[in-house]
Amino acid sequence: MDATDRDILSLLRQDARMSYRDLASRVGLSANATADRVRRLRAQGVIRAFVTVVDETAAPDARLDLLVDARLRPDTDPAALEAVLAAHPSVVEALHVTGAWDYQLRVRVAGVGHVDAFVRGLKRDAGVEATQTRLVLGAVRHG
Repeated sequence: MDATDRDILSLLRQDARMSYRDLASRVGLSANATADRVRRLRAQGVIRAFVTVVDETAAPDARLDLLVDARLRPDTDPAALEAVLAAHPSVVEALHVTGAWDYQLRVRVAGVGHVDAFVRGLKRDAGVEATQTRLVLGAVRHG
């Protein structure tokens, strides 16, 4: 990866919908050469996805975003928890992390009443020993 690739990634982080023509003009390449670089970065797994970031608080059916730290019981197989998380519709993102907690989850629920149900379900169905939950008040930066 060279400086041009890093510039392309930086620009795509700001606007993943930027056209190859606009992207090319910003990095000093042709649109075809730029498209080739983006395809190569995708094939290499450097670019995993192009996503839409939605401000849920601006939506008419606003929901709550939570950060849930989870610690597994000693006898829990992490793969079992990961299968539950991958299938759960409220889990937006699940990260296996270092430190006092085993996982950090970004969760979106319909309202306050659903927070307790989600956490209880983790403890009952997924082998989670303890959790710590925080409400997301806003996002400063995405990606």
